[in-house]
Amino acid sequence: MKITARVNTFNEEDNIAAALESVRWADEILVVDSFSTDRTVEIARRYTGRVVQHAFASHGAQHNYADSLCTHDWVLVLDADERVTPELADEIRRVREQGTGQDGFRMPRRAWYLGRWIRHSGWYPDWQTRLYRRAVTRWDGEPPHEEPKVTGKVAYFKGDLLHFTRRSLHEHIEVMNRYTDLASAARFREGQRATAWQLAVTPPLVFFRTFILKQGFRDGWQGLVIAYLAAAYVHIRQAKLMEKERAGVPPGNIPAAPASTES
Repeated sequence: MKITARVNTFNEEDNIAAALESVRWADEILVVDSFSTDRTVEIARRYTGRVVQHAFASHGAQHNYADSLCTHDWVLVLDADERVTPELADEIRRVREQGTGQDGFRMPRRAWYLGRWIRHSGWYPDWQTRLYRRAVTRWDGEPPHEEPKVTGKVAYFKGDLLHFTRRSLHEHIEVMNRYTDLASAARFREGQRATAWQLAVTPPLVFFRTFILKQGFRDGWQGLVIAYLAAAYVHIRQAKLMEKERAGVPPGNIPAAPASTES
């Protein structure tokens, strides 16, 4: 059993070295870059000779393209702002050495946000399918949250995947604006519509679920920010969906993926 560790990148010079360092034990490292304008490619080439540049169309399309380039059937996917912990690496190496009857593995992801590790708010354990057999896996789902869909048996690891997520509120809000563009466009093309009632009621329910039911209050003031922005995300996505309907734009004229990046 051999594993290709791969990372999709765009302007990740601050992150890429640490990400690749955490998977140096892999049988192959592949970086698929969306034509970065910083030193991402230069740094990545210190770790692997397999650095490919490919124009970004959508997150799902980029992941499926990257999977097609992997030499080995088993793929470990890492974002540039993520790190494989030693505990998780040991679990993966044991599977590699012993073999497995599984087709994929999920792992808990722990996020560092605004100066602390987030343990609640629906952000942890945040199970992610990141090790899988590409022969039975395809990335699919609502943009920009496509994920690997494994046809077969999936097991679980205990070791954490670390996620050094949005570095500031400014960055978080910028990404949220871009992601709500993608999500509202995808829903509009599928015929979904938003109502004024949903616009009024759904965001408070999301806040209540995140801050109270998911115990975001235990994450300090950061948990309050997470709950507020989770509600704002839903509100903005629905408002943009309503905006498209009111503008009278035919669904076929909504682009599949507005200009975006991997970040």
